[in-house]
Amino acid sequence: MDIKIAENASELGRSAGAAAAQAIREAIASKGSAHIILATGTSQFETLKQLISENIDWSKVVMFHLDEYIDLPVTHPASFRKYLQEKFISKVPALKAAYLINGEVDPQAECDRLGKAITSHPIDVALVGIGENGHLAFNDPPADFATEKPYIIVELDQACRQQQLGEGWFKSLEEVPPQAISMSVKQILKSKIIICSVPDSRKATAVKNTVEQKVSNLYPASILQQHADCRLYLDKNSAALLSKNASPVA
Repeated sequence: MDIKIAENASELGRSAGAAAAQAIREAIASKGSAHIILATGTSQFETLKQLISENIDWSKVVMFHLDEYIDLPVTHPASFRKYLQEKFISKVPALKAAYLINGEVDPQAECDRLGKAITSHPIDVALVGIGENGHLAFNDPPADFATEKPYIIVELDQACRQQQLGEGWFKSLEEVPPQAISMSVKQILKSKIIICSVPDSRKATAVKNTVEQKVSNLYPASILQQHADCRLYLDKNSAALLSKNASPVA
């Protein structure tokens, strides 16, 4: 795990987005196409802003979606399909393909559809974040580290739902869906490069657990310690609780 600490969220996003763009360009140069995973949420605002400003042949890029609520209309402000359409897809030239999660259809059938697709598209670069409860995608603690299924149906815990409310995506806790479709932990780890953007002081405890705890499904993002090329982008606020000269324990 390579830890990079920026002064603020904007600098973090510029660095993470530029690194992602370079990895995408290298994949295209070496094999003619690139396959990426995109996350959503406030942690990704600056990273995606930088990514779309980069010089990339998007017609050679296949995009997969990390997670989405079940039974939430695409018109809802919290819809991650809506987020990606507005903040990414509409701002770049046509992609080779975009696999968005539709949480409004049969969820198991959707998991199967996406699982079949991603199995034939090895991922070059995954852009992810870490939740306040330490989740990776919507894999809340205790996360399933064992399943081989690429996409799974998950229950959202109280802390996760509270975070979504606190970020302003919903008007009440009752409005936050209790279930979601999420890429599994094992599928995320199959990505060649993982770029993890985590700004903000409210993520500081989760960051400390990710980096300094032993790998455990109680701290889902701690599994990133075991990835061969995970780049963790922090700002001073999210890194505030790290021990000096902190390094992963695994």
